[in-house]
Amino acid sequence: MAVYVITGVSKGLGYEFLRQISGEPGNTVVGIVRDKATTVKKISEDAELKARTNIHILKADVTSYDDLKQAAADTAKITGGSIDYLVANAGRVSQFDPYDPISVLGEKPQELEAELNKLISIHVTANIHLYNLFMPLILKGKTKKVIAISSGLADLDLTANYDLDLSVLYSVSKAAMNMVTAKFSAEYKKDGVLFLSICPGMVDVGHYSNSTPEQLAKFGGIMEKFLKFAPHFKGADTPENSIPAVRSVWENASVEKGDGGAFLSHLGNKQWL
Repeated sequence: MAVYVITGVSKGLGYEFLRQISGEPGNTVVGIVRDKATTVKKISEDAELKARTNIHILKADVTSYDDLKQAAADTAKITGGSIDYLVANAGRVSQFDPYDPISVLGEKPQELEAELNKLISIHVTANIHLYNLFMPLILKGKTKKVIAISSGLADLDLTANYDLDLSVLYSVSKAAMNMVTAKFSAEYKKDGVLFLSICPGMVDVGHYSNSTPEQLAKFGGIMEKFLKFAPHFKGADTPENSIPAVRSVWENASVEKGDGGAFLSHLGNKQWL
């Protein structure tokens, strides 16, 4: 079938990617995580995954160029030197910026700079290195697709039209990631490589489970704006439902259709919710 490399498979969307893709006979899935021992233990205790021999877990911190370089070399040994899909899923959800606008965040300049640097390091710089280091394997693959898991919060029109003033730094870093992905598309489209950014929709993976009542009240304001954008919106989806939708988008997209470098939702358009 196909060979997949997916970053950040230890939990959330990444673990669901791992579960669903490895469940299809013939697929090979290489998962990249910071904590290999904990992830391997989790898989060994998962009744559904523990017997699957097509799962390979590699240890790498995506912010370490040397770690990613080693992961690429180890992947080549596992797969024979080629891969079909590279999924840049690893990410950071800030606990500093979800609830306040940029003027309030600016009252803590040191914390703002530190958090923005972390987000840029993980969402932007790490993916530049990831794409570059795994490109030789992608070019030898059959499918040649590179997918960045993004966010509708990175959409400029959505932000401007609905005054979305929260999750500032996260949005900035994801928007930059989209541009990086588009720039790689501009370089490698001629080689048949599809680069695509996809928003999985709003998915509940527990990031805000420890929010205070005050924080939830602030978050409620952005939910009201989401409802203006998408009156049909009923709340966060599950990873189980989101992943098939995301995969459908990347399967239907192609360089030939003009999708190279695009930023799409899990519905294949700009409907983020």
